[in-house]
Amino acid sequence: MALLEVSGISKQGKDDFSVKKVSFTQEPFQHIAIAGETGSGKTTLLKMIAGLLQPDAGEIKFENKKVIGPCDQLIPGHPGIAYLSQYFELRNNYWVHELLEMANKLEQGEADNIFRICQVDHLTGRRTDQLSGGEKQRIALAGLLITSPRLLLLDEPFSNLDILHKNTIKQVLQDVSEQMNITSILVSHDPVDILSWADTLLLMKYGEIVQQGTPEEVYRQPVNEYCAGLLGDYNRITGPGGGFVSPAPEGKQLMIRPESFLINEKTEHTLSGTVQEIIFCGSHYTIHVQAGGQVIRVRTARHNVTAGEQVFLSFRSSDIAYI
Repeated sequence: MALLEVSGISKQGKDDFSVKKVSFTQEPFQHIAIAGETGSGKTTLLKMIAGLLQPDAGEIKFENKKVIGPCDQLIPGHPGIAYLSQYFELRNNYWVHELLEMANKLEQGEADNIFRICQVDHLTGRRTDQLSGGEKQRIALAGLLITSPRLLLLDEPFSNLDILHKNTIKQVLQDVSEQMNITSILVSHDPVDILSWADTLLLMKYGEIVQQGTPEEVYRQPVNEYCAGLLGDYNRITGPGGGFVSPAPEGKQLMIRPESFLINEKTEHTLSGTVQEIIFCGSHYTIHVQAGGQVIRVRTARHNVTAGEQVFLSFRSSDIAYI
């Protein structure tokens, strides 16, 4: 039986629907990530699931019981669902241990284990005005987990963090998942954050789900250019197959991710091009190659080419998508 069932929920915004007829289910311990452009309805969807915002239509069931919205109960929210907002706040002029003690519904030993997992056990003797943004976020997360939620909703948990604090919260969420077996839904703009974490991706636009699938399915076979762009860089091959592969179906264009190209020796099935630019990006190089009447971006960890050199590109047919 599904832990969460979202059935045709909609929410009218000022000018148009913020969320429109969204449906999906979530199994226990499944990780679902939601991505979409700003204003696509991600946060509105999470708040309705949490019982903090009233749907205009449709129904949300959690553990086979309807989630009650704020119009139907005095205190908004569902006791089994924890929502960590990207705009979280801690109460000013409190000791951290005071905040956590007020929220705690567990035995102290269990709570101490959560503090250790969230890497806040060394912060309980501080005041809230003595914390960094990343420390405040981990304390807010710990405060939610000690209420024993069965579903954790994370709204842009990596935003506004420097790389060190971002890596720390990523590790914390990984440890939470592995050690607590908690079911989670995460919203993020960064494909690196969600592709490695999620079991299922939901891509949203204008309040609707436009593609759903495993991270690998959605990344390698996006249904359109919007979905392709949400998850990273891509090459759109124009013309009748770009002059070097079979033409795309009518109304479609070929899409190939930059890392799918290989720089090889000349063979019958390679494409000749000229290196225009080589960009060092830390973990990889992006090489711009003028080929087939357009500039193709190639991503590679190592290379031995120079600008102006002729190169030969190849790829596997399974790396082609049509958008």
